[in-house]
Amino acid sequence: MATLFKRKIYDSILEWKERSKGRTALLIEGARRVGKSTVVEAFAEHEYKTHITLDFSRVSPEIRALFDDTSDLNYLFLQLQLQFGVQLHERESLIVFDEVQLCPSARQAIKHLVADGRYDYIETGSLVSIRRNTANILIPSEEEKLQMRPMDFEEFRWAQGDEATSELLRMAFDCRAPLGEQINRKLMRTFRLYMLVGGMPQAVEAYLQTNNLQVVDAVKRTIISLYEEDFHKISPSGALSMMFDAIPAQLAKKASRYQVSSVISGARAATVQNEISELVESKTVLIAHHVDDPNVGMAATVDLSKFKLYLADTGLFVTLAFKDRAFTDNLIYEKLLADKLPVNLGSVYENVVAQELVAHGDRLFYHTWPKPGANRNYEIDFILTRGKKVHPIEVKSSAHTAHASLDAFQEKYSSRIGERYLVYTRDIRREGGLLYLPTYLAAYL
Repeated sequence: MATLFKRKIYDSILEWKERSKGRTALLIEGARRVGKSTVVEAFAEHEYKTHITLDFSRVSPEIRALFDDTSDLNYLFLQLQLQFGVQLHERESLIVFDEVQLCPSARQAIKHLVADGRYDYIETGSLVSIRRNTANILIPSEEEKLQMRPMDFEEFRWAQGDEATSELLRMAFDCRAPLGEQINRKLMRTFRLYMLVGGMPQAVEAYLQTNNLQVVDAVKRTIISLYEEDFHKISPSGALSMMFDAIPAQLAKKASRYQVSSVISGARAATVQNEISELVESKTVLIAHHVDDPNVGMAATVDLSKFKLYLADTGLFVTLAFKDRAFTDNLIYEKLLADKLPVNLGSVYENVVAQELVAHGDRLFYHTWPKPGANRNYEIDFILTRGKKVHPIEVKSSAHTAHASLDAFQEKYSSRIGERYLVYTRDIRREGGLLYLPTYLAAYL
């Protein structure tokens, strides 16, 4: 049985239960192996008198067939109780539809099950919104959705037995107080370890049990292989796998967009919109959209032909960057832990900032514009909206503090800008209207 780690989503599920009181079902989406089934099983055990879990990757054809006709719910519930040897209690029991994408008729039945009102329902699934998993069914409006992502840095620290540091970091961020270089170096080393291991529960468990990054790497390669198998089922041409595998190389180029034509010969962003959509819907990647006019309401000025892709888990990013080798080169592990990462791997830091921002509820937007008299662009890595202001972020993979793009952005859009952030590897400090933050504080932006 998988190790049960403390996850923030547990409290969100509990909030749904107390607020909904059976009026809606809850669908928990997420990439494979992020821990959906584990947390839901724990929730069912602790928060209900009894529960039944239907794992649609394993249930018999007879159980699947029960959902083809839901006109007699008494018969359906009787069959479930007999098949699983569990007695259901009205308003005190939960029925879990695990891997619900594998039984679309069960998902469609949620409308009638919720209307009946006797029990609560939680669905889990990956690739839930992919077209082939929703074809010919009516998506129930009684379904609320929660997105489950890999463990963020705070959850990683919890897994290591440290539940104090996160609150202290929040206090340091709020008061913009320097931590001291000794503490910063210690925290950055821990954060770099998180970047290497990542937030997939299996990888975290492997690290905690073995303290061996080669074992962790093998776990991450297995997860990547599972993703690629899914991509080939969705896209037999191999387009999705190629686009996924190319993400580290694309970010390393420092180009102003994901260059589809360099991955799939003759293709452009406009011709692979379906593939891009399916890749994002797989929840294995994060997409950052280019905005032409960085202002409040940025989604209105998105240029769909310009985007960047990140991996949803930075630990997987590290392994994918060295996928062509039997074991991810010790060089990257040693160099990253020692803060001596090669320049062409600085995108690891950009990826982890993207992951932390999304984990805390932000959408990803970036902005580029031409440098006068140069064949290059200024680029703001990420732009957040807070209130009526935008907040530009530039990410550095070292202690370097050059910030030409932030300065040019300030000059161009000064009336729109709130706080400017440079995320790097040194301690907190403020200088000339610019706030310098160590990477582990990106979560609090």
